[in-house]
Amino acid sequence: MKFAYQAREPNGQIRSGEITAPDAGEAARQLRNEGLYLLSVQPISGGGAGGLAVFCRRVTRSEIIYVTNQLAVMVDSGVPLADAVQGLAQQATNPTLADVLFAIHRDLESGEDFSSALAKFPKYFDRTYVNLIKASEASGTLAAMLDRIATQSRNELETLQKIRGAMIYPAAMLVMCVGVCIFLLTYVFPKLLPMFAGREEEIPKPTRMLMAVSEVLRHEWYFVIIGGFLLISFVLYGRKQPWGRRFLDWMWLNLPIWGTLTRKVAISRSVRTLATTVNAGVPMLDALQLCAGVANNVFYERTWLDVSEKVTGGKQIHEALAGNDLFPDTLVQMIASGEKTGKLGHVL
Repeated sequence: MKFAYQAREPNGQIRSGEITAPDAGEAARQLRNEGLYLLSVQPISGGGAGGLAVFCRRVTRSEIIYVTNQLAVMVDSGVPLADAVQGLAQQATNPTLADVLFAIHRDLESGEDFSSALAKFPKYFDRTYVNLIKASEASGTLAAMLDRIATQSRNELETLQKIRGAMIYPAAMLVMCVGVCIFLLTYVFPKLLPMFAGREEEIPKPTRMLMAVSEVLRHEWYFVIIGGFLLISFVLYGRKQPWGRRFLDWMWLNLPIWGTLTRKVAISRSVRTLATTVNAGVPMLDALQLCAGVANNVFYERTWLDVSEKVTGGKQIHEALAGNDLFPDTLVQMIASGEKTGKLGHVL
């Protein structure tokens, strides 16, 4: 890939040019080896680089957490923010992440706020992240806020990994059960059908249903595959529509076992975000709207927006949540205690 760069020579002059390297990190290393102080590097669009952009490496959540944590350490140690971002960009092994960090570094060098530079990459830095950084810039606590964001993101990632780990065994059992049923209906059950020949009237209805399913799987299996494909496509399409999202979110909330887990995850994400934003000094209305954005469930999202409207009208948070089936009474009582004592962030 070709990269356009700007760098400062040892005598202070600015040099611009192009360099060929596998990724932005390698390009930065080559320029540093020449004794240059790198100011910016970015891929040249068009040609081969444009074709490779489709296959750019994905930036994982773990990498964002690592960058946030490293920034917190360096800023707390007194390293200028722009230099810290540039150093992480030069060290990044992921070329996509390196490009993002170099772009943020250029914005910082041109005088933009850190929060404004991050807001240009919503795919990697969500509204909560940007608003927390904006609040820390106003209060002068950037290092502490970066550390808090890293801790919260790490906790959320660990929770997600635990949920996925807990679902591996049930998912494996479900796949095995489906496989065994298909084997029985397509191989074993047909060998028993001659036993029922001439006695169709005496066969119980459940047995006749199994015979029909066996016939479909053996002779009309392509209809099953087409039907499954259409069902998955419909679910994926419906998930992007308001009506489909409402139905699926309602279903997740009301499924046995899974529904309880879904409620706990939505509440923990929302309350953790509210605690972080309140402690960071983010205005309460903005904090409540951020809670709605991270709930990842249309019903919790609507509830937090309703709470925001009621708080605007003069009510307290616990009064707006009282009587809502989505939130346990214990949580509402603890929020009430936090509001009365003025320690809401600590209670959350």
